[in-house]
Amino acid sequence: MMRRLFVAAGLLAAAGLAVAQAAYPSKTITMVVPFPPGGLADTVGRPVADAMSRNLGQPVVAENKGGAGGGIGMAYVAKAPPDGYTILMALSSYSVLPDADALLGRQPMYSYASLRPVARFTADPTVLAVRADAPWKTVKDFVEDARKRPGAINFGSSGNYGTMHVPMEILKQVADVRMTHIPYTGAGPAVVALLGGQVDAVATGPATVLQLVKAGKVRVLAHWGTTRLETLPDVPSLKQSGYDAEYAQWSGLFVPAGTPDAVVQRLRTAARAAANDPKVKEAILAAGSPVLYMDAPEFETYVKNDVQRMHGVVQKIGKVQ
Repeated sequence: MMRRLFVAAGLLAAAGLAVAQAAYPSKTITMVVPFPPGGLADTVGRPVADAMSRNLGQPVVAENKGGAGGGIGMAYVAKAPPDGYTILMALSSYSVLPDADALLGRQPMYSYASLRPVARFTADPTVLAVRADAPWKTVKDFVEDARKRPGAINFGSSGNYGTMHVPMEILKQVADVRMTHIPYTGAGPAVVALLGGQVDAVATGPATVLQLVKAGKVRVLAHWGTTRLETLPDVPSLKQSGYDAEYAQWSGLFVPAGTPDAVVQRLRTAARAAANDPKVKEAILAAGSPVLYMDAPEFETYVKNDVQRMHGVVQKIGKVQ
């Protein structure tokens, strides 16, 4: 009799778990954007959140938690309950910050193992942007001036070791020049500083500056890709200009490690639908980035390889306080 009761209890528990998983989501989901408004993560995150809301049948609310090159928001999600109700729209600074913290002798804000990749939405080469009234017409002009005036040219970023800092450090290394780094809390504030004359240049995703280029306020000198950009077809790559520098700023969805597979699968379905949603494609492309979707298994491999490559880059950059 007792055995039958235990079996029945087990079956009821399993059925309850299945019902709980099948019911996901049953409340609002928070999508943490780990940067202030105005940057690539925000540009991608908000239309994706809106499309995922329609697919999931529950609101997906984008919430900005900027600071530390994205580290504060990523750490927040890494420590959140792994139930699918707190998700992350990360950028490629994910692949850098734990190594940077370790290099500086600090406890990493999160570990690579604490966040699980779900889907990639974009992967854009970073672009080198200056004000339209800047004296440099080409990247060669820019580099030669930096060489003549070591440290005089400054550049803004979203924070130390972030997605706007790392590509400029790569360029500094290959061009053998000195420039002054001024970190901000996100891409939006850094671009505002560029427009206001507080900094001379930024390296950022095309989506962040495309409308400013069209408005005649910003000039793009080069990009860190390997082929011409669809949205900026007249802009050469750094490699085409003689500088062996390459860097891609990607955006992707993550959840806390330990999130149940059934929940991750539901989010994957919603993410895939969002990536194929004409409104999402139009919104992201209008900002300057084509959707380049990658589902979880492939994205996991992509992230692992990116982490390995960025480890070497961080070691070359060294300690930045």
